[in-house]
Amino acid sequence: MDTTPPGDDTPAERFGALVRRLAEEAGYDLTPRAGGRKQLAIDTGMSTSAIGRMLDGQTLPTPSVYESIAKVLGVDVRTLLVEGGVISSDSWPEGAYWAVRSVTEQPQLSPEAAVAAWGITDPRIRQMLLNNIEQAIRLQHETDTGLGTASSGRP
Repeated sequence: MDTTPPGDDTPAERFGALVRRLAEEAGYDLTPRAGGRKQLAIDTGMSTSAIGRMLDGQTLPTPSVYESIAKVLGVDVRTLLVEGGVISSDSWPEGAYWAVRSVTEQPQLSPEAAVAAWGITDPRIRQMLLNNIEQAIRLQHETDTGLGTASSGRP
């Protein structure tokens, strides 16, 4: 059942329009028989018919290909999903996105910085999380150096 208000584009139509614009900006010629749809399909790992349905605003792609679409079009997944109308910006707050990237790309991130980036403000919750992170770091270090029993499964 489509719950889109009259006069508003569906999520599939918004997403298709965004991908079409980004693909054309990236150099894909999407005019009929120009080969751009086929090349976009090859580059994203999607079928040509799935690309056509997506660009025409008939369907959204399967979640497993959002990352490849974003990569091919030179945008991040969050931008693709939010600007494409698939999710609201509240569903994936920009700060949370960058906090996740910071944690994965910068292993030297301090526990305090991680807790702040995650938006944890309650002092009790912050302290509990900091203690758990510090304990996990110690256990991982012991496991990595062979000093502890963390990998043995014994307490």
